[in-house]
Order: sequence, then C-alpha cells, then structure tokens
Amino acid sequence: MNESVDPAPDSTAVITEPVPDLQLQLLIQLLDREMRSSLPLTLTIPAGVLHGDVIGHEAWKADWSRSLRQVEGEGANLIAEFPETVDQGIKELRTDDGAQQLPRWIHLRDATLIFGGMAPLRLPLWRGRLADVSGWALGRPE
Repeated sequence: MNESVDPAPDSTAVITEPVPDLQLQLLIQLLDREMRSSLPLTLTIPAGVLHGDVIGHEAWKADWSRSLRQVEGEGANLIAEFPETVDQGIKELRTDDGAQQLPRWIHLRDATLIFGGMAPLRLPLWRGRLADVSGWALGRPE
C-alpha cells in the first residue's frame, strides 16, 4: 500500500503586498527633505491616470491641517489637530531601530484624476499608497 503523508501545514501566515517602485520612493524621500519642494508628476493608478504636484509628507500634512481648520461646526478644533495626532501615533508604533524607512505613501497637491470617460476630478490634496502606483512619469499631460 502506497501511503502519502501530507506534511503539517505551516502555521505562519505570509502577508504579501505589491512592492512600490524604488526610484519613486527615493524621489519622494528626496522631496521630504525640503517642505517647499514639489515636482509635477503623472501616475497610473487602478482608478485611472492621476497628475499633480508630488509633495513630501510634511508639506502634505501642513496643507491638510490648513484645510481641516476650514471645517466648521462642533469638533472643528479637534479635527484640525488630527494630522499631527496621526503622525504621533505612527511614531509610537514604529520600532526604534534607528533605520529610516522608505516612504509607503505618495502625496499630490492640485491633483486631477482622469478615469473611464468621466469628467476629470480635481482634488486640492491627494494621498495614496505607493504600492498602488503601477507607472509614473515626470510632468503633466499636455
């Protein structure tokens, strides 16, 4: 009798996610060094084509915080502090091994999303996962 025995299943789960483009990560890391710097960029994302000025995280956080201060109503003061609160929470969750991580997010100012025959969608600020960017080019479409 020929018996085959299945090996015990591996009990550790492996989580995989798309790998961001290293050159784009390094470009964003460079922009993070100077808050006033930006660069026109066109991205291919699952929703369509997106173009705008890529900015660093700190510049995006400052713009986002400014836009949140324009929100009216109860709790408006709390929400204006939200970007800083999020950053503080992330810093506390990170391991303190001293190594600087490459960016995992991309931020655009004055962005335009073009998708599926619809009118372009204009966005003052946009944030997306770098792993979702499948292609990119310097500049904006003419």
